[in-house]
Amino acid sequence: MTTSSPMLWIIFNLGIIALLCFDALVLNPKDRVMTLRRALGMTAFWLLLALLFNLSVYFWLGNQHALEFLAAYVVEQSLSIDNLFVFLLIFSYFKIPPVQQRKVLLWGIISAQIMRAVFILGGMALLNHFHWMMYIFGVVLFMTGIKLFFKKSEEIHPENNPILKMLKSRLSLFFLVLIVIETTDLIFAVDSIPAVLAITKNPFIAYSSNIFAILGLRAMYFALASFMKVFHHLHYALGIILIFIGFKMLTEGVLHVPVVVTLAFILLTLMVTVITSVLCQPKPAQK
Repeated sequence: MTTSSPMLWIIFNLGIIALLCFDALVLNPKDRVMTLRRALGMTAFWLLLALLFNLSVYFWLGNQHALEFLAAYVVEQSLSIDNLFVFLLIFSYFKIPPVQQRKVLLWGIISAQIMRAVFILGGMALLNHFHWMMYIFGVVLFMTGIKLFFKKSEEIHPENNPILKMLKSRLSLFFLVLIVIETTDLIFAVDSIPAVLAITKNPFIAYSSNIFAILGLRAMYFALASFMKVFHHLHYALGIILIFIGFKMLTEGVLHVPVVVTLAFILLTLMVTVITSVLCQPKPAQK
């Protein structure tokens, strides 16, 4: 069965739906509190599952596709961590309790699965028919990386969301928050999807790596919510990574960067950022 086989896509998505049901009904029933310990355990579970799938890609498609999956997964997971900061601000703004947050994130993951498939297949189609779009994507990533590298603080203003303004008087709070989360994720996808497409040209590898990164978001959100301030240097790493990937796309015709080099650069950048974040904690403001 090849990666372009419709049956493979059907089987994969049915498997993902089964995993989401298992997560919602067995691993995380609605009456169970998502403690920090449990959230860390669930994050480790989804990470292990992604690595096992990566191993199956290695035996099925070979070393190159396995490296592409891992690099794309790490990039998407890294960008997702930054997204979680915004989700935390959204939930705080609307004063959503943890139980409702879990429900919003679950439905957000399901809808994100559909949106990512559309974005990836659409992006692949654009690149296949209009190769110059590669340079457009490269510029977008490069400029986004510069913006991330120099940003000072995370701000969000849900009240400025035009969709929210239109639906505020018509929908319940739950659906309003879900819409804000989804429109925010849609904006994030503009950065993350080109970054993944810069790593792999295989639609299934791009899609599956994205989905496995998304699957662990709910547990990761609750794991990071307690100590998100520790990662105050993360935007530097994401900025550097996006600048690197954007440069890679812009110079694709004259400079070939092996995927193993890309993966090593991403992991090294994240590792250095985590270390500096831990060692260089900001001093508390003096009263």
